[in-house]
Amino acid sequence: MRIGLLGTGNVARALAQGWRAAGHDVLLGSRTPKERTDLGLPVAGLDETAAHAEVLVNATPGNVSVDLLRSLGAPALAGTVLIDVGVGLTDDYTELSHPNSSLGEQIQEAFPLTPVVKTLCTMDSTAMVAPNELAGPSTVFLSGDDAEAKRTAGRLLTDLGWPPSSQLDIGGITTARGQEHFALLFMGIAGGLGSHTFNIQVVPPRSGQPPTVRS
Repeated sequence: MRIGLLGTGNVARALAQGWRAAGHDVLLGSRTPKERTDLGLPVAGLDETAAHAEVLVNATPGNVSVDLLRSLGAPALAGTVLIDVGVGLTDDYTELSHPNSSLGEQIQEAFPLTPVVKTLCTMDSTAMVAPNELAGPSTVFLSGDDAEAKRTAGRLLTDLGWPPSSQLDIGGITTARGQEHFALLFMGIAGGLGSHTFNIQVVPPRSGQPPTVRS
C-alpha cells in the first residue's frame, strides 16, 4: 500500500519505518524536503506526498494540522483515507488546543469527503511501532465514521504489531476527543513512571460476571 505521512518528526519517522518493514511504500511529506534528505527515508513535498498516498497519515503538530491540510486543498484529499495521530497542545504543553472538541473532528468537518480515522495518539512513537516490547498486551483505539476506513486502519495497525484483539473501535469521530484528551493523563503517567514509553490496557469484567453499576 502507498502510505504518505505528513511530517518528518519522531512519530512520522517511526511509523514510516514500521510500515516500510511490513512491505508498504512509504513517503514522508515536508514543507522543506531538500533539507530533510538525511532521514534514511524517502521525502517529498506535501503536495507530492498527498498525491502518492492511498492512505495519508497526519503526523503534524495538532495546532497547525488543519491549516496545513487546507493548504493541500480538499480535492487533493477527497476519497483518501486519512489516519490522524496528532494531538493539539498549547506551546507550553500544559493545555489542549481543542479543549471542547478534537483535532480528528475538526479535520473531518473541514474535509467531509475524506474519511478520517483517529488512532495511535494515546502513546509515544516507540510504543506505536513496538507494542510487543511492552511488558504485556495493551489497547489501541480507533475513532471514525467510515467503517471501511477503520478496517483499512486496523490492517495497518496489525502490520505494526497490534493484533485485532488489541484494537478497540470506540465509535464515530466524536469519540476522538476522548483519545486526544487522554494526553493530559498521559503526561501525568509519564511523570510518575519517569518514561514516556508505556501504554494502557482496557480490562473488561471476567466472563460471566455482569458489570457493577454505580448509582
